[in-house]
Amino acid sequence: MKSVIETIYSPCSGTVEKVLTKESSHVYEWERLFLIKTNDGKLEEVKVGISGYITSLQVQPGEKVNEYEELAKIKDDFIITGCD
Repeated sequence: MKSVIETIYSPCSGTVEKVLTKESSHVYEWERLFLIKTNDGKLEEVKVGISGYITSLQVQPGEKVNEYEELAKIKDDFIITGCD
């Protein structure tokens, strides 16, 4: 089966409050992966619509990020799943 690595980007500028996953961890579709406190004080949840394994994390809590900055990479497992 073909391997596909997807990049997870920040949806906003702000500060990484929490990283809710680890490298090599399996994550499900729409699972919360990061919490980012925006520059105007709102808390933004980062989720993606694919499941798979985190292959790399590019940020740590406390780091400043810009909109569209790379947060992590995920290897798609092509399994249709879900997360509540």
